[in-house]
Amino acid sequence: MRILLTGASRGIGRAIAERLARPGARLALCASAPSAELDETVAVARKAGAEVHGLSADLSDPASPTALVEQAFCALGGVDAVVSNAGIARPGLLAEMAEDDWNRIFSVNVRSPWLLARAAYKHLTASKGAFIAVASMSGVEPYAGVGAYSPSKAALIMLVRQLALEWAGDGVRVNAVSPGLFLSAMTAPIYADAEKKAAREALVPMHRIGDPVHDIAGLVEFLISDDATYITGQNILVDGGLLGSIQKHIAGRPKSGSL
Repeated sequence: MRILLTGASRGIGRAIAERLARPGARLALCASAPSAELDETVAVARKAGAEVHGLSADLSDPASPTALVEQAFCALGGVDAVVSNAGIARPGLLAEMAEDDWNRIFSVNVRSPWLLARAAYKHLTASKGAFIAVASMSGVEPYAGVGAYSPSKAALIMLVRQLALEWAGDGVRVNAVSPGLFLSAMTAPIYADAEKKAAREALVPMHRIGDPVHDIAGLVEFLISDDATYITGQNILVDGGLLGSIQKHIAGRPKSGSL
């Protein structure tokens, strides 16, 4: 399978790259800039037997997604799947957020997936392939204090649903996965604090923080595979039951019997 993956140098992106890497796989792994982290991910994927091409692109530049897709197409000889994982966040309150920060978050989190999808459309139509976007539970329910991040991920989920509807007749599947509380390079400082980690784990019905390798990468692998050829337009929450657990926190909730 020929796959373009953005945000591949660390965290969830690296976990996906490692999961997809195997003999016969052809991967174009993209990061925002050349880095030792990207080189390491490429090396690990190659060691697993995949043909790997390391690419870099600033996805806040509107010209980059189209150029990136064409680079991947030329390097791989086609595109069977695009996994749009790159995303950014800047904490803050909406009432205080600068317009430049809002615009940059939306340019990376929403515009670049759309431009990647638009550029890849002809290739995915030819291969009857799949487009996957990594969204967030923060796009399903608001998360105060993360500024434009929640609105951008909500827009991304709707983008996926609309693309899926428009492309279904062409045999191209479009889905999103929305991680909950996960260990990543961005969240590592939080989970290094044992007290904060325990407090977050206590909120999750499964009582643990998500692991990118075991809890996300396999789902992405499934969604781009031939085992998922009748699944499209879905946003799959991967949150250990967190968002569905609000009523368990209501004081005085009965353990059994009537409400």
